[in-house]
Amino acid sequence: MPARDWFCSGDFKSYEDLCRNFSIRVPDNFNFAFDVVDRLGKEEPGRTALVWCDDHGRERTFTFKEMAELSSAAAWFFQKQGIRKGDRVMLILKRRYQFWYALLGLHKVGAIAIPATHQLTRKDIIYRVNAAGIKMILAAADSRLAGEIEAARPSSPELSLRACADGEMEGWINFDRELESLSREFPRSGDSAGGGEDLSLLYFTSGTTGYPKMVTHNFLYPLGHIVTAAFWQNAADGGLHLTVSDTGWAKSVWGKIYGQWLCGAAVMAYDMDSFVPAKLLKVMADKKVTSFCAPPTIYRFLIQEDLSRYDLSHLNYCAVAGEPLNPEVYNRFYELLGLKLYEGFGQTELTVVIGTFTGMEPKPGSMGLPAPGYDVRVLAPDGSPCELGDVGEICIDTSRRRPLGFFSGYYRDEAMTKSVYSDNLYRTGDTAWVDEDGYFWFVGRTDDIIKSSGYRIGPFEVESALLEHPGVLECAITGTPDPTRGQAVKATVVLKGGYRPSQELIKELQDHVKRVTAPYKYPRVIEFVDELPKTISGKIRRVEIREHDGGKND
Repeated sequence: MPARDWFCSGDFKSYEDLCRNFSIRVPDNFNFAFDVVDRLGKEEPGRTALVWCDDHGRERTFTFKEMAELSSAAAWFFQKQGIRKGDRVMLILKRRYQFWYALLGLHKVGAIAIPATHQLTRKDIIYRVNAAGIKMILAAADSRLAGEIEAARPSSPELSLRACADGEMEGWINFDRELESLSREFPRSGDSAGGGEDLSLLYFTSGTTGYPKMVTHNFLYPLGHIVTAAFWQNAADGGLHLTVSDTGWAKSVWGKIYGQWLCGAAVMAYDMDSFVPAKLLKVMADKKVTSFCAPPTIYRFLIQEDLSRYDLSHLNYCAVAGEPLNPEVYNRFYELLGLKLYEGFGQTELTVVIGTFTGMEPKPGSMGLPAPGYDVRVLAPDGSPCELGDVGEICIDTSRRRPLGFFSGYYRDEAMTKSVYSDNLYRTGDTAWVDEDGYFWFVGRTDDIIKSSGYRIGPFEVESALLEHPGVLECAITGTPDPTRGQAVKATVVLKGGYRPSQELIKELQDHVKRVTAPYKYPRVIEFVDELPKTISGKIRRVEIREHDGGKND
């Protein structure tokens, strides 16, 4: 049986049934590495945990017995280096398979794991090391990354240990070689191991404005992802689930370990050097992936491929998150594969908050309904509830219950925590409206809202309209200063091959938006660019476009 049955039970026939009756039994001092992985390693040693491959022909499959043993060896490794409960260790492991048992090893010693992207620069590393007090970095062998870390060391006095995986780096401890001689059993030893409400994870958010925040989660966080995997991603017992994400982002633990293993699904990890749609489709076909989750951008590229060339007959469920989903992408994917896309919304601070869950009928472009355990409200700036159809901020009321998986706060920053979470109300900073069926429709970040001639315009609806035009590959909608309107709607557009910027095309795009959505929302200013400014996690930095134009959405 899947491990989730150890903590919850029930065969839920409808969304209403799920919200009314679903609950999770939380064990004392819960630790995912000991209470799930080690137990599965003993009770179902041959069950597949991880299927891994890369672009260079390498492949490996790990059972739960192997994961339990390798994570114990990793725990001994960290302990040997002086890592103890509460110490902070950064993992920069791309999609290397070492990430999984290194993370579990840190759980076993009670340390705080800090997954991070390999795209970090010297400046990024200095900020992170000093802000979090990072003692050790374990990184995939990479000369560029090593150079950035070495350059950061003189300004990072707390960083005393550097280890590498999947290769050699001069002066660095070799993680793989060290593990060869270490014990495959690591006993759970009372208070020295982490569990329960002790901190286990810290994520630096990508940050569209300002410095990244340090989001912390405790050891109970994995249990919150039972809902993510079971009822949104539909990661089935005996299935193979693939979530597209670098291990440096929170999306990775949403879709590559906790909930999937609890639900009995194996995790597919494709360690790609860069995203090539045809290569991803071939991996999905060859490995017989059964459930899939990716941001809309990935689907946008997949639907431009000849999908008939790939045997995707095993694929039976697809989820989407990370950005709002444009109805055009939904409709085209359904037309090509007959599979609906189940959208979800959440944040690094949370688990899935709103989603189109199993048994629900998707409304293309809608995020869906609140997840079980979350009391979601849409509130006006003065805190009053919004009427149906009115745009407000998505907020979570925790006065009756604090959802399992809810963040523990921003590390070493009580003021920042209180700025978004006080009086049992968490403000997400995202805006939406609710329709007559209770479905939520994303509008934008609170600081992305455009105020033009008395209208409040969210970027997503205009972006969705533009993306329906055959010549638009990507776009970002922002407000630009306008002496008459206060702000005018501006579109920054990346064109597909075969299209060239012209006044005629500007007029064509403007007329297209007027036809597809309300005429007052059309972009009065259109700029063509080769690429959009983005964060290192791939999110569009509309703030950078606004700053370039000399304006802000105040």
